[in-house]
Amino acid sequence: ASRSARSKDRMTYIDLRLRASALLWGFLDVDGVLTDGGLYYNEHGETFKRFNALDGQGIKMLQQRGVGVGILSGREHPAVNRRAMELGIDAVIQGAGDKLGALNEWRSTRNLDLGHIGHMGDDLPDVPVLQAVGFGASVINGHPHAIEAARWTSIRRGGDGAVREWCDLILESKS
Repeated sequence: ASRSARSKDRMTYIDLRLRASALLWGFLDVDGVLTDGGLYYNEHGETFKRFNALDGQGIKMLQQRGVGVGILSGREHPAVNRRAMELGIDAVIQGAGDKLGALNEWRSTRNLDLGHIGHMGDDLPDVPVLQAVGFGASVINGHPHAIEAARWTSIRRGGDGAVREWCDLILESKS
């Protein structure tokens, strides 16, 4: 079952809104969150990624409200750099075998508390980050352990507007 912002448990909903409203930064995994997680290959063996325009608009709206947005991915791909550039995302961490360690290294130079950082992830490498940050989120089609570690789970699938759903929740919480 999805643990969405539409939760019937009022205390959980209030806690969720407080955590979302405290965010100064939100990080996103790529494969399975910003994309559908599929790996598309052409005849030359090159891989392609499909990004959702709704997600991009949500990211821009967060940035306009002063919330920093970053990418935290275990894989590296040039399409991620291109999409980050298009969206004005300059905090791009790729190839992170230890995502929590990479995030801690990034935030140590900015004097940011983990309580003011959110992360949306979908698989086992995201679990330590989801448990450590102030607002961990996952996608409905994520790995069960990621969903369990998250405080909130989208109704939409990764790559199909889940990030926009997350962005909208944060924006509503800051209103």
